[in-house]
Formats: sequence, C-alpha cells, structure tokens
Amino acid sequence: MRIVPFVRRVVLPAIAITAVLGTVSGVSAGRAGVTLADVRQATVKYQNLSAALRDGYGRFYICTDNETRGVGAMGQHFVKGSLVGDPEIDPLHPEALMYAPKPGGGWKFVGMEYVVIKAAWDAVHPGTVPTVLGQRLRLVPAGNRYGLPDFYERHLWLWRNNPSGIFQDWNPKVSCRGTGDPA
Repeated sequence: MRIVPFVRRVVLPAIAITAVLGTVSGVSAGRAGVTLADVRQATVKYQNLSAALRDGYGRFYICTDNETRGVGAMGQHFVKGSLVGDPEIDPLHPEALMYAPKPGGGWKFVGMEYVVIKAAWDAVHPGTVPTVLGQRLRLVPAGNRYGLPDFYERHLWLWRNNPSGIFQDWNPKVSCRGTGDPA
C-alpha cells in the first residue's frame, strides 16, 4: 500500500468527518482502570493476522527498522485508518498493530501503536496532549517518513519483550531482516 493514497483515501476523510461532526467525544486518559491485562485480552485474537485483516486493519508503509543505528525495529504496521482519523485513544482498540517477520515466513504479533492525528485531537481537546495507560503520546511532526501530518503516537510492546522499555518506539529484539525501512 502506498502511503499517500492511504492518507488521501482513509485518514483525511476520517479527519474531515470528525471536524464536521464536532460532537465526537475524545478520551484523553483512556478508559479508567484499564490494565495491561485488559489490553492483552482485547488483542489476543490478533495473534492471527487474518483476524486483524477481518477487523479492518491494513498493511501500512513497510517493515520499519532502525537496525543500522542498533536500536532494532518496530516491525510491519497494520493500521485501521478509521481509528487514526478519530480524536480518541482507546487502549482496548489500538490504531495500529505491529508484526515481526517470522524466519520461515509469515508474521508474529509483537505489539501495538496508539496514534491520533494532532489536528483531530486538538479540535476536540485543545491545549492537551493525549495519554494512554498513563503514558503521554509523543508528537511526530509533519515531514515524517510516513507522509502524515503532525500526529501523536505511543508504542506498546505487549507481545514481545522490549529491553528498552514496554512503551519505547524501537525494540532491539525485533528485526525486519532486510525487509525494512531504508531510511
């Protein structure tokens, strides 16, 4: 999937709909009392990639790595555009699922990423930064490798241990094995 058509076809219309409606409520701190165990239970079905595809997640970009700098990879993202375009962060419904290539082929579910377009967030939650599971999302400015406008993100390595930290972007235990981002 090429990034620009994906943004034009899925992300931008979702932002426009949200802006027009203006009544969609956001969740700045996620659902109260949600634990990592709750997120694990809500996402266990995505161990099978076909479940993610059935639920509307689609392959986005390429397997994202930073192995030349020794920090590992994020893996292949499968994104649900309607969630990226809305102004909510719900820990039980991540916007992106991350998969690492398996040695014999196929994909292993390793984590998720929470993403919200900054303009959509700001329209409903002016002056605030989104959080999920007690963690502030990071701002990624426009001009990024994905071709997206400013957006907030936070990774969660729930299905693969990350020695760098459960909420860090890069995982040295994940590799794209030559299928990854050349940048």
